[in-house]
Amino acid sequence: MHNELIKQAQRIMQSAYAPYSNFKVGAAILSESGTIYSGCNVENAAYPVGSCAEAGAISAMIAGGDKKIIAIAVAGKGTEPCTPCGGCRQRIREFSTDDTTVLICDDKELRLQTTLGKLLPMSFGPDNLQ
Repeated sequence: MHNELIKQAQRIMQSAYAPYSNFKVGAAILSESGTIYSGCNVENAAYPVGSCAEAGAISAMIAGGDKKIIAIAVAGKGTEPCTPCGGCRQRIREFSTDDTTVLICDDKELRLQTTLGKLLPMSFGPDNLQ
């Protein structure tokens, strides 16, 4: 299933709207129901108003009726792995656990497989509020 998740992130990356940075990012989420949801970054001339690929994929997941991320793939070009930004790490945490698989790839291959716990150690999530 991870291969399909990576392929979907790579495909949706091509749909990103990134006329200012030319840095396209795609994300694909495997939900608890087995459905794959995807999103891409969307820039805006007023930079703070843009949205990240991970946020778009999470929105699609919620709109589809799912609430738990089993794994997420993030695709972006560059010499360094395109890991989720800090804000997106927290967004992912809202719907996952430390053990959630995070797959980082470029347009050709998987570059890094890790967990959310390693990307966001000692995170604050919904369970902290109970």
